Amino acid sequence: IGYLHTGIEKQCENKTYWQSVTLVTRMDYLSTFFNIHAYSMAVERLAGIDVPPRAEYLRIILSELNRITSHLVWLGTSGLELGAMTVFFYCIREREKALDLFEMISGERMNHRFFWPGGCAEDMPEGFEAAVRLFIDRMPERIDEYEGMLTSNPIWIERNRGVGVMSADDLINLGVTGPVLRAAGVDLDRRKRSPYSGYEHFDFQVPLGVAGDSYDRYLVRIAEMRESVRIIGQALDGLPEGPVITQDRKYALPPRGELATSMESLIHHFKLVTEGYKVPAGEAYATGESPRGELGCYVVADGGPKPMRVHMRDPSFVNLQATRPMAKDRYLADLIAIIGSLDGVMGGVDR
Repeated sequence: IGYLHTGIEKQCENKTYWQSVTLVTRMDYLSTFFNIHAYSMAVERLAGIDVPPRAEYLRIILSELNRITSHLVWLGTSGLELGAMTVFFYCIREREKALDLFEMISGERMNHRFFWPGGCAEDMPEGFEAAVRLFIDRMPERIDEYEGMLTSNPIWIERNRGVGVMSADDLINLGVTGPVLRAAGVDLDRRKRSPYSGYEHFDFQVPLGVAGDSYDRYLVRIAEMRESVRIIGQALDGLPEGPVITQDRKYALPPRGELATSMESLIHHFKLVTEGYKVPAGEAYATGESPRGELGCYVVADGGPKPMRVHMRDPSFVNLQATRPMAKDRYLADLIAIIGSLDGVMGGVDR
């Protein structure tokens, strides 16, 4: 803690609600879509903004793709640190394909400014749905490959099973959430417990472990990637028609095509981007299920165009507390497996 401080929360107080979207993407930089999703939901609650159903489904598709890419980085680097070098290259292979999809829809491979308060920046481009379907069709076979290399590998089992064990009660007392908590058998997933963005319409399971050790955390994340593939397929099959941004023009940019023909639209675009919009005074907390656990955003508004306070409840910061009790009386080499199994991202720790 303290080695990657960026002061993003404080910077948000000096930026408009509109500009802060770009800032919050850079906290947990492996979970960009989750950062801006939580922030956008908090602002939407404060301003009373309705999000179109199609935008909610797009958010789910991209968030679940992002969950897969985050877990792939965790799996690849954990394998690399414990001597399973080949799995790293396999995971990066699939992650690059997913980043191609992010670039296709948002123009960026990381730090996507694609979710806004009110919906999404654009609709799916031509060919995007087919590319996503190709990715999810191939992904189960790729996950089988990862498991073929690791799940029954005696070295992988020796380095992870029985390592970093922590009881469910101790994890709950520390506030730990996400795969680390679910690996200890606690059925807590925000997508099920308090559904948002339409998750209540999807059929998926919440993978659970039993032992609460590094090996069960591995199994839980592997299973979560399979469930994310299921959710993405259902979202594509049930994708509603309609707009992808709120129709309340006070909070949304005018359609791009109007800028060349309408002076009013051009002025509105300029004022919204430079001056922002005012949000009624109040406070709101929105939470979602990121790859590392409960990611929450607390926003306080004073009625102006800039937030008075923005605070993120980042799971990496909270989960990091479990490192010491998990490592107590273990070998120094076990610390590598323990830290890896917690899957912390320091950008989310020091905001």
